[in-house]
Amino acid sequence: MITDEALEKVRGWFTGRLPQEWTAQPPTITVDREEVVVMLTLPDVELAKGASESETAEARAGRAKAFREETRDRRIRLAGEAERRYDRKVSWGVRVGEYDELFTSVAAPVMTRLRQPQRQILDILVEAGVARSRSDALAWCVRLVGQHEGDWLAELRDAMTNVIDVRAKGPAA
Repeated sequence: MITDEALEKVRGWFTGRLPQEWTAQPPTITVDREEVVVMLTLPDVELAKGASESETAEARAGRAKAFREETRDRRIRLAGEAERRYDRKVSWGVRVGEYDELFTSVAAPVMTRLRQPQRQILDILVEAGVARSRSDALAWCVRLVGQHEGDWLAELRDAMTNVIDVRAKGPAA
């Protein structure tokens, strides 16, 4: 878990370093032990009135791809600076309207010990074609919990952040 102060430092640094033309809206920055994810919001596409959903979706995907290609060198330089400064990998993504695309992302291995009933659930998901592997099935389960328990997880995350902040102010600090 990262403290509020540490998150504020990362957000502040990116706010100061991101080119103004990338920041029509403040970026969404999330941080964990391994990675900083910088999600930028681009202006939505303007299409002719009555454009289909598929046309709109493709236009948004095209805008995201163009941004990715046009900003690659600059994003790599900024990521390198941030990685040295914060000792975490930096991943980039964009949001265009309702379209989100994460360009790069850390796939961190997670050690877990599952008993047979839990492994059987993962195997069912693999056999049913929901996932390609047990690892994918486990990631699917985590996403599902995140979707259905979002408010509870947010409250728990806030509580943990408060605990970390209090510990940092304690006598051993």
